[in-house]
Amino acid sequence: MYDYPRLCVGLVVTRRDRLLMLTRGHEPRRGRLDLPGGFLEAGEDPEAAARRELREETGLRVGRAAPFGVYWDRYELPGFGAFPTLNTYYSARWRSGVPRAADDAADAHWVPLADLGRPSLQRRFAWAHMRHVVRELRRRSNP
Repeated sequence: MYDYPRLCVGLVVTRRDRLLMLTRGHEPRRGRLDLPGGFLEAGEDPEAAARRELREETGLRVGRAAPFGVYWDRYELPGFGAFPTLNTYYSARWRSGVPRAADDAADAHWVPLADLGRPSLQRRFAWAHMRHVVRELRRRSNP
C-alpha cells in the first residue's frame, strides 16, 4: 500500500438539469458510474488535466470552468493495492456536441439531477466521494 496520495482531477459537467456521467469500461470498478476525470500527470496544470480527461473520455470540450471541490478517497489497483487519492473537481456547463464514450469510458450519458439522490443510483457510483460531489451539486442547483 502507498502512503502518499495520488492527485486526481475531474469535471462536473452540467447541461440544464442534467449531469454528464460515464460508465467505467475498465477495472477497477468496471460498469460503475463515474465522472469524467483521471490522474494528474507530472507538471500538468490541474484544470488543463481535467479538460484533457474530458476530451479523451467523451470528445467534449467546455468553456469556462470554475473550482468545484476537493475530496479524499481510495483507489485500488489489482496487483498494486490501495492508495489514497485527492480528487479535485472543476465545474463547467456543456456548450455543444454529443458525448461519445472513449478511452476508459464504456458509455457517456446525461443523468437528471433529480435522479442523483436515488439510493439505487448512488449504489452504482464508482467511488465513495461521488456522493459528496452529487450532494454539493444538488445543493448548488437548489438554493
